[in-house]
Amino acid sequence: MLSLELTKAANVWPVISGIFSVPRTEQEYKRTVAFLDELIDEVGEDEKHPLASLMETLGILIETYEAKHFPEPLGDPINSLAVLMEEYGLSDSDLPEVGNQNEVAELLSGKREFDLNQIRALGKRFNVPSEVFIKD
Repeated sequence: MLSLELTKAANVWPVISGIFSVPRTEQEYKRTVAFLDELIDEVGEDEKHPLASLMETLGILIETYEAKHFPEPLGDPINSLAVLMEEYGLSDSDLPEVGNQNEVAELLSGKREFDLNQIRALGKRFNVPSEVFIKD
């Protein structure tokens, strides 16, 4: 006989399984990322929000997919940024946390060095270690 908690879970699983499964396809991945983005907009940084742990769970599911399909780029920071931008379909103007379109273009061309704030912002944006954007 199923416990009460397991019975409850069995009843709601068909409805929520699409949210709480590791994405297997690009379409499922994009849907999960969009759901997480919407959740982040709602929860923000409120760790006491009732949905805060859901953000963490979705982040882990997304990381699992990304680890398999988007291995972390190695090499120089410029190449790392270019690869990540291509994978995420971003242009120079899609990184306001790094700078304006001209500043991002200068980073990609090597005319400008990454500063500490940009390195941190990029690590957070792409969920990769900040060290990816530091020159050896």
